[in-house]
Amino acid sequence: MKETYHLCLSSHEEVMFRSESDLIIGFNYLAMAALETDSTLLADGFLSTHHHEAARTGNPHELAKRHRYSYTRYFNAKYGRKGSLGEKEGFILKVEGLYHTQSMLNYVLKQGLHHGLSTTAFGYPHSSVNSYFRKDLGRNQAPVLMEDYKRHNYLPFNKKNPTRCRMASNGLLLREDIEDTAYVESVYVSPRNFLFQMNRISDGKDIADQQKENNLPAITLEVIERGVPAFDPSKAFIAEQGRINKNRMTDIELCHIIDDIILPSRYFKGCSESSIYQLPERKRSDLGNAIWKECKSVQYRKCDSLFSEKIVTEDQLRRCLCIK
Repeated sequence: MKETYHLCLSSHEEVMFRSESDLIIGFNYLAMAALETDSTLLADGFLSTHHHEAARTGNPHELAKRHRYSYTRYFNAKYGRKGSLGEKEGFILKVEGLYHTQSMLNYVLKQGLHHGLSTTAFGYPHSSVNSYFRKDLGRNQAPVLMEDYKRHNYLPFNKKNPTRCRMASNGLLLREDIEDTAYVESVYVSPRNFLFQMNRISDGKDIADQQKENNLPAITLEVIERGVPAFDPSKAFIAEQGRINKNRMTDIELCHIIDDIILPSRYFKGCSESSIYQLPERKRSDLGNAIWKECKSVQYRKCDSLFSEKIVTEDQLRRCLCIK
């Protein structure tokens, strides 16, 4: 019997997704894991250090296990890495009740906003937020699709190609073909309420509605992010008010500079492939110190640099360089 769950896997020592293509592959592999376990995806949100999903499934642990295993194989093969990826245990929470489910969906869909990556939930592309009420919200444009013979490049090796699911030209399986958008729309009832929920400021009324529904603990931002180490809910509540620091460099932007500019030019000249995992940790630490000094120098001198427009934090450098 399928029941509703929230699932989350995170990593605090290194990023799980170093590029836009990694984020795309991450969702595709989740979709394949759902098909293999007869699970129904409802919503998702992928970020550099963790991902959330809402699903109706009879075996949430098997869904999480298959997704983690297949994506880890891809990541390790791409970057020359070994070992498991992410925390030892993912966070899985059973959700019961209409208001509890709606609150859980709200937090999953607003990941980009809560983590300061967009000024609205709809501005973050690596989430299913733009998959619902597409006609009513003017998002029903026909996508440019990937050629059939290229689809296998974005799917797990030796897995059956889900031909009934369309793939966009960037390799992403279309979320509206994978996820049960009709069920999610029935939870929100109307596009008007959906817009309200995506733009509302978290308050006590949401908790009160859940408490009236049943005796289970209310779904809150703190509960949803329980599987994410060192998460600060206060920053998410500030972000809900539209106070986003646009000068902050994202992990994906920093990894792009490291992987595609610094490594090929300074450490792996003439090599067809390079990876941060090919550098000894001492050299990674030296590179981190060099980048940190350059960032500080740029901040005070306003000189031209790869880091001249965005702020980089020390914790961010550690996880993007995989320094423990």
